[in-house]
Amino acid sequence: MDNAESGISLLSLFQMGGIFMWPLLLFSIATISIAVERITFLAKNNLRVDDLKIQAQKYISQKDREGAKKYLEEKRSTRMAARILFTLVEHPNLSEHRLEKAAETEALSCINSLESGFDFLTALGSLSPLTGFLGTVSGMIGAFKSIAEATEVNAKIVANGIYEALITTVFGLIIAIIAMIASSLLSHIVDKFASDIETSCSELIEELTLDAH
Repeated sequence: MDNAESGISLLSLFQMGGIFMWPLLLFSIATISIAVERITFLAKNNLRVDDLKIQAQKYISQKDREGAKKYLEEKRSTRMAARILFTLVEHPNLSEHRLEKAAETEALSCINSLESGFDFLTALGSLSPLTGFLGTVSGMIGAFKSIAEATEVNAKIVANGIYEALITTVFGLIIAIIAMIASSLLSHIVDKFASDIETSCSELIEELTLDAH
């Protein structure tokens, strides 16, 4: 058996899958693009929190709010956590409750920007297998039509029809798995950041409140 018979190229599989492979191709491109863009965005913004909190606490413990403000302001462009902590030292005369609300508002804005695109990954994770199943059903209809029209039915006619019909399901499931893994991992990173920033804000507000008295 030669190579042409023993192996099937990706292009051949794509062609055998039929018209439903085109939306699956678009879904795969969108999934990879969104995942790569979000990973790059999260890495660029450096979601570490503890080092910023510790340094800000040092300034505050030394009665140097301006130093803390200047330090966090310099980090705002590259550190998402610095934007949130900066809101706490920016207005030294706010009450504890108002400081919490200010930090909460800024944190919500930051987390929303971090989670941008996650809904699309979830949607792609759901749509891809459904599109694959639809392609399979369409292929099965074609296979049974061929059987009905054949004067002599044999196993090869049935096997080839089912084989081609299942290709879209396989591709749909692969795309869905990639989308779900990416969505799960990215959501975990953002959830950890949200938890860390909440703890750090609480500790910093306590420091600011004590310093004000």
